[in-house]
Amino acid sequence: MSDQTTQGRLRASSRDSEPHLARSLSNRHIQLLAIGGAIGTGLFMGSGKTISVAGPSVIFVYMIIGFMLFFVMRAMGQLLLSNLNYKSFSDFAGDLLGPWAGFFTGWTYWFCWVVTGVADVIAIAGYANELWPGIQLWIPGLATIIILLLLNLPTVKAFGETEFWFALIKIVAIVALIVVGLVMIFTGFQSNAGTASFTNLWSHGGFFPKEFMGFVAGFQIAVFAFVGIELVGTAAAETKNPEHNLPRAINAIPLRVMLFYVGALIILMSVTPWTEFKAGQSPFIAMFSLAGLGMAATVVNLVVLTSAMSSANSGIYSTSRMVYGLANDGDAPKLFGRLSSRKVPQNALFLSCVLLLAGVALLYAGKDVGVAFDMVTTVSAVCFMFVWSIILASYLVYRKRRPEQHAASPFKMPGGIPMVWVVFAFFAFLVWALTTQPDTLTALLVTPIWFAILGVAYAVVRKSPLHQARVAEWKAMSEAETAAAR
Repeated sequence: MSDQTTQGRLRASSRDSEPHLARSLSNRHIQLLAIGGAIGTGLFMGSGKTISVAGPSVIFVYMIIGFMLFFVMRAMGQLLLSNLNYKSFSDFAGDLLGPWAGFFTGWTYWFCWVVTGVADVIAIAGYANELWPGIQLWIPGLATIIILLLLNLPTVKAFGETEFWFALIKIVAIVALIVVGLVMIFTGFQSNAGTASFTNLWSHGGFFPKEFMGFVAGFQIAVFAFVGIELVGTAAAETKNPEHNLPRAINAIPLRVMLFYVGALIILMSVTPWTEFKAGQSPFIAMFSLAGLGMAATVVNLVVLTSAMSSANSGIYSTSRMVYGLANDGDAPKLFGRLSSRKVPQNALFLSCVLLLAGVALLYAGKDVGVAFDMVTTVSAVCFMFVWSIILASYLVYRKRRPEQHAASPFKMPGGIPMVWVVFAFFAFLVWALTTQPDTLTALLVTPIWFAILGVAYAVVRKSPLHQARVAEWKAMSEAETAAAR
């Protein structure tokens, strides 16, 4: 029996007779999907708070997080390409770590994106209020959910096309910000905050004005800006020529982080000293307003609105695909495992959109948009770290049980096993960083409730004959592979 057959039989055998997701996402779709996933609401809305708490050291914060997550993406890419029967990282987690891992990873990733989508709805309502003062917050929130549902229902290609243009708008906005900022810097632009100059990066207390703990505080908010970076892994089952397109998208991550995060932040803090930034305000809008480009500031507000829409769009897409995969494994109701005639999991889409309505409710529950946004983004960031950790744990088992496949892989993770432990140590540091501030500590303490709920649900699911059969099959396969690897 071939490696491909052996490795895929757990997941693929039960699905061969079922309708499959269509491989309709082209190279340009998957490239822009990767960029769109890496540039989210966290950069446009959260960077104001990140700069205010960390100062110029925020540049290093984004560089370090981007560097570490690149290895998570390379591990994910190697595993996905080791078996094209894998629909997403939930599949290889279940295959390598056991059915429990597929259940916990799939549902946690689903929860991550529902929470992120809620944060995006909150952000959209906040920006809509800036554009149309006095508007009832529930109107833009509900309109967003309806629009995104209509965009995702037709075909996966329609989603890819929508996300392509959303991502392109974000790229144009950031490039425009960098160009305008450079002009302001080189012409010595004057404002109430002083002269635009690169010296602003170090002339207001140095690169670490709030010392080490200020630097640590920057990680709390910045990590949320990277959620969605693994989105290309969710789209693996619907990607044309994944052996070519996935490596290209993953390998471009470091360059994108340097340009879109580090480049933009350097420009922002050079034009305006970091001391002028405040939480809850978009630095992008502030810079264009400072330049006297009133209409441009309005346009950027629309761009930021589009960015939040893009992130919510990605969330609806990924949650629907994850629930679809869980339903096919018997880990979610069968209702969500059905595809429409256009090969779209429409029931799973409806579920995701209904849950996003929680964002509308949160707008009225919190003291302000900023408080609600901070709470849900911290919960989301912790859950995403769990998913990233599962990807790395799956890689460790893959290296142990399938050494021949690793040796033959054309897309190996750089650094191998030692680098996995470096990233794990970094994640431990991030969890500690979340304990250093009262607001993020509260959210961190709330997060285990989700895993307790999942534990109870799994205790029920594991009793089903289908799940027990999958566990028995997985044990037999893992024992055979472990013996063969010795």
